[in-house]
Amino acid sequence: MSIINLILSMDSLSPEALNLKNNQVNNYSNLDLIDDFFLFLQTNNYSPETIYNYKKDLLHFDNFFKSRNIHIKDMNKRLIFEFKAYLSSDERQTATTHQQSGIRLSSGSINRCLSAIRAYILFLIDQEYDCPVVPDQFKMVKRERPHPNIAELNELISLIESPSTLEKDPEISSRNRAMLEILFATGMRISELLNLNRRDIDGSGRIFITGKGRKQRFVYLTERAQVYLEKYLDFRRDTQQALFVPTKGKNITKSQRRISTNYLQERIKRYREKLRINIPTSAHSLRHGFATYLAEEGASPAAIQILLGHESLNTTTRYINASDKFAQETHRKFHPLSEVSDK
Repeated sequence: MSIINLILSMDSLSPEALNLKNNQVNNYSNLDLIDDFFLFLQTNNYSPETIYNYKKDLLHFDNFFKSRNIHIKDMNKRLIFEFKAYLSSDERQTATTHQQSGIRLSSGSINRCLSAIRAYILFLIDQEYDCPVVPDQFKMVKRERPHPNIAELNELISLIESPSTLEKDPEISSRNRAMLEILFATGMRISELLNLNRRDIDGSGRIFITGKGRKQRFVYLTERAQVYLEKYLDFRRDTQQALFVPTKGKNITKSQRRISTNYLQERIKRYREKLRINIPTSAHSLRHGFATYLAEEGASPAAIQILLGHESLNTTTRYINASDKFAQETHRKFHPLSEVSDK
């Protein structure tokens, strides 16, 4: 069994990764030392999710190589340009099914793929492989700068409170309200929320979590979020370790059952539509809102960086989406010629 298949067989991988295995994706054939590269990632404590994403992104590179019957030793600057054009094209094959995609990759997805390739090229060089290109030649593409789409604070509050009125089952209502309250109170990612266990909650309002890239940090519940979490826990009569568990469905009998990300995202979408909030809003929007509204209240970007678990302050600065209302107020307050003069 190759390292790639070994990685895909790991129980800790995401459902998407396991589905990739079930679809029996072809092994790499044109990327030299690729098994060694994935062994390197595994033995250097990269998370299963990171390894899965590297594999999926490098499949684009391998598809490109196969289409031209080339290997790394054949690479040059011209082929790098052709590969980036291939990624941007709607004629690109999908990573897993090898069918024509018909959908253009976003700049963020392209850059993630290029980042994986740079890591792979760097590995080849470290292994003293005769590689004709260097990582820096795979330059990132310019990213789109969409207008910030963060719902107004009153709309986010309505969304957070909506399970109390839109859910008929009292336990589901209490559980979903607690999840949304915690997301907005802490700024944590949806995966971090749904991976919480009961033992992670000690009553102090401070939660120690392991986030993206296995980075560890503290997040903090507000008093309001603590109240709604306690209301939900009062319903619990089970001994399950997960903080949030489903009350029905095919996984109800499983001892390790948890709320799925798909369920929570679908519920948020339904609440938004019921409330007629016209700005697309997701669990990640609550994280954006957390950062944005803390910044509007004068919070230090460095403090927000720590709370969000970002390694770089530049990431946090890009992440904070100031609303038009805040931008207008800032202009009015700080512009040097904002006041009418009698002269």
